[in-house]
Amino acid sequence: MSSTVSDVIAALDTAYPRELAELWDAVGLVCGDPAEPVERVLVCVDPVAATVAEAVEWGAQLVVAHHPLLLRGVHGVGTDTAKGRLVHRMVRSGVALFCAHTNADSAVPGVSDALAERLGVRVSRPLAPHADGRTGLGRVGELAEPVPFAEFVRRVAAALPATEPGVLGAGEPDRLVRTVAVSGGAGDSYLATAAAEGVDAYVTADLRHHPAGEHREQDGPALVGLTHWASEWPWCEQAARVIRNAGDLDVRVSTRCTDPWTMRVGSGG
Repeated sequence: MSSTVSDVIAALDTAYPRELAELWDAVGLVCGDPAEPVERVLVCVDPVAATVAEAVEWGAQLVVAHHPLLLRGVHGVGTDTAKGRLVHRMVRSGVALFCAHTNADSAVPGVSDALAERLGVRVSRPLAPHADGRTGLGRVGELAEPVPFAEFVRRVAAALPATEPGVLGAGEPDRLVRTVAVSGGAGDSYLATAAAEGVDAYVTADLRHHPAGEHREQDGPALVGLTHWASEWPWCEQAARVIRNAGDLDVRVSTRCTDPWTMRVGSGG
């Protein structure tokens, strides 16, 4: 018996309960018929032109994305807008779109668990726990053995897909790193939380100049700065495993880099 869109949604809702989503978030089915059969599913971070084109070209009936397409309220999806064109292309091509965002961030395992696993960090607890003490944003853990910060930054770069901005490090190269906090996506709002945890290093994305600079002045954990896309891409394989377990489905993780930065000029050495 073939799987349907609703079968895949049920599996994803079990893995990433919607009640874990932040109140401002927009998760769930964006377009498509829950009753339609599914044979191929594409998993990606961003539902953008490149990943929608990949899904259509491959013959997928469902795209599962981390980031919402329609996060803020809209009054229409006309083809005179970029997002409207995507919705029309998916509907015309018979491709449904499902998004699991902050619910996937807070679930166990979730986005930051996938990032930690790629970096060799053994997770012990959430960085910003919910009331149950188990779910929540970010993760705290440790490496099997301490390594110099410079070596840790190189490991991070090797473990994640390449982007034009690359991976940045802020800290003394010889500083030993054993305990690590990670947060997939924009995480500089948790700089003080990571410092309070007493970790040696904090890995996250979208670090801004002033918060990062003030953090360093206060002798907080060393920082490893990633692009948003690279920090959340490991989750795609985690979600793909959830979908594969839901039925006899062909599931592909998109490797198309949807990081917005496409050029870097100059070098810091």
